Amino acid sequence: MPVAGFNSRMPARDRQQHRCPIGSGPRGPQVTGEFWVAQTFNGLSYGALLFLLASGLSLIFGVMRIVNLAHGSYFMLGGYIGLSVVWRTGNFAAAALASAVAVGLIGVGMERIFLRRLPGQTLGQVLMTIGFALIFQDLALLIWGGDPYTIATPAWLGGVLRVGTLSFPRYRIFIVVVAVVVGVALWLALERTRTGAMIRAAVDDAEMAGGVGINVPVVSLLVFALGACLAALGGVIGGAFLGVYPGSDFEVLPYAFVVVIVGGLGSLPGAMVGSLLVGLLDNFGKALFPELSYFTLFAPMALILALRPTGLFGRA
Repeated sequence: MPVAGFNSRMPARDRQQHRCPIGSGPRGPQVTGEFWVAQTFNGLSYGALLFLLASGLSLIFGVMRIVNLAHGSYFMLGGYIGLSVVWRTGNFAAAALASAVAVGLIGVGMERIFLRRLPGQTLGQVLMTIGFALIFQDLALLIWGGDPYTIATPAWLGGVLRVGTLSFPRYRIFIVVVAVVVGVALWLALERTRTGAMIRAAVDDAEMAGGVGINVPVVSLLVFALGACLAALGGVIGGAFLGVYPGSDFEVLPYAFVVVIVGGLGSLPGAMVGSLLVGLLDNFGKALFPELSYFTLFAPMALILALRPTGLFGRA
């Protein structure tokens, strides 16, 4: 049973390494108690990875109203940069830090030089960012080639944690812990700091925030850089989980947008709940109804939007 997510294009050998350790059989999933526990855990860990990607995108949408179709490229570039750092140093933490800084600077350059010239021009933003996404994809193919890779992780993150008859991969537990730490840090920054108050004000009403003295362009730049850094961090963590390969940017991007749309623009709680919901729906859909996996993901999204057009935590 393949792990939930966008790893369908990974080599069979790599997909085999990421198969669910329990709750599966040669003729399909065995729907047992262990199966439900395993798939719930898989969905939570995949949702945690999605949160790292989608939380920054949600804030960018909420503050800047930018349709950034290059956000998946930050995820892919973060994975490739982290891969290169691990090759040279063997240090996973250094890879995560270097990727976040490098991709954050790329995001700052995009926002300052290009996207700031297109305020309110949705079509121009779409064309600009998808152009950058294609450029980044070609550059990644030129520099790293077309082969899929897996980022090496520290030995202490390998293996499984056994609880009775259940086995939980330590790396998946690590993903959940990182997402929780990042989520708490973001919540404290947004709710307990002056900068967070300015970001929330810009999300609620950018024009009014500018009128009371908040430098909205600087706030927007900060949010854009933060979103790029979080996506790059997700790329490094995902690179050891799903692999690093060409096309991963456009495979993960729809999931990020579903999280943002379901959770609500600019809402951190919405990104949290949306990520977990999408992770669970996608995982159980692929496990139980593989031929209807997209239906089980997008049909609930359509229902949620029909009932709450602004998303679960969005405000009109």
